[in-house]
Amino acid sequence: MEYGNFIASEWVAAAATRPVIDPATGTVLATVAESSAADVATAIRAAREAFDAGPWRTTTAQARGRILFEMARLVREHAAVLAELETRNCGKPIVESEFDVQDAATCLEYYGGLATKIHGETFSVPDNAINLTLKEPIGVVGLIVPWNYPLLLAMWKLGPALSAGCTVVLKPAEQTPLTMLEFARLVREHLPELPPGVFNVVTGDGPVAGRALVESMEVDKIAFTGGTETGREVLHGVARSNLKKVSLELGGKSPNIFFADCDLDAATDGALFGVFINQGEVCSAGSRVLVQREIAAEFIARMQEKTARIRLGNPLDRATKMGPVVSQEHMERVLAAIARGRQEARLVAGGGRAESLPQGCFVEPTIFESDNAAWIAREEIFGPVVTVIPFGDEDDAIQIANDTPYGLAAAVWSRDIFRCLRVVKAVR
Repeated sequence: MEYGNFIASEWVAAAATRPVIDPATGTVLATVAESSAADVATAIRAAREAFDAGPWRTTTAQARGRILFEMARLVREHAAVLAELETRNCGKPIVESEFDVQDAATCLEYYGGLATKIHGETFSVPDNAINLTLKEPIGVVGLIVPWNYPLLLAMWKLGPALSAGCTVVLKPAEQTPLTMLEFARLVREHLPELPPGVFNVVTGDGPVAGRALVESMEVDKIAFTGGTETGREVLHGVARSNLKKVSLELGGKSPNIFFADCDLDAATDGALFGVFINQGEVCSAGSRVLVQREIAAEFIARMQEKTARIRLGNPLDRATKMGPVVSQEHMERVLAAIARGRQEARLVAGGGRAESLPQGCFVEPTIFESDNAAWIAREEIFGPVVTVIPFGDEDDAIQIANDTPYGLAAAVWSRDIFRCLRVVKAVR
């Protein structure tokens, strides 16, 4: 397969290309555009024209909603193709990809319904006057999407932007652009009522293509999901340009807290699911498992025993529970983190590359035990790596949970609902 950039409803070649690799086999899946700043500028101009002078600005909310419903229908009708392509591109098990594709369609349907429910407000002010507020689209929006949920996270951004009446330039992660490009192909073939330039897709890396979007004076907002350090660069880029609005969803090192009265079978299943789903490549993964000391030894033993049964392999096989991480480069980064963890924490399970699968980027599900001061317990690994941290009482659990620069997600496991509510309120 070969794809150019999708600009103004046409396929546009870029000056350079890059291969897209199947992380399970190392084979080339497709060739896509490696966009330069000039390529991105072409897409931005198309979106700018579609917003400033095209019909999208005056398209009714009802019409925008119908287009999103049609997009959702296309996703559902082609769900099998999109799910297989997602799995082959990013490595997640096919069963997970199928859920993601259905969620992507549901997201589009939600924002299709929301399009007619964007309301302003009225305020009474002195002198018997009334002020009116109107909700208006912000303009051209740059959407920068990560590689762990390529289609679903794109829809989380595309749906609200189109619902509000914005035009978009969407940049998928350079490793995983294929489902978004295939979606663009479906839109081009089946949605002629979508005006050219409203929806554009450019592919390329962050330092060139992403930076061009972030620093463009013609873009009114950036929505970015990705790593924390890259998020800081996005903020710097926004400050260097037109101080456009920006929303960031970044990293995490989330606490999953287990008290001694929890259901051990459900709890250990929950702990493993919370960190090993999608190969641990989840920003909200419960990668710090906080366990009360009374049950820590048994809890760890159960985790160790269940981890040994996680089936790694071909992600298109429905029996596979964990596929490869997204790329060779990312695998090496995860393995380097595991090697550092071995120097400061007790290795409980896993700890290396899956040697039985030498052709792909497979990392064993890995469990460490340490305190919260260890590097492996504090840094986001973004792979199948979890650190179990014993704690004493409720106050100790809260202190450890909050001892992190992150604040993305958390979970609490206990049969005592009042304790759960206390801890939920106390965790930041």
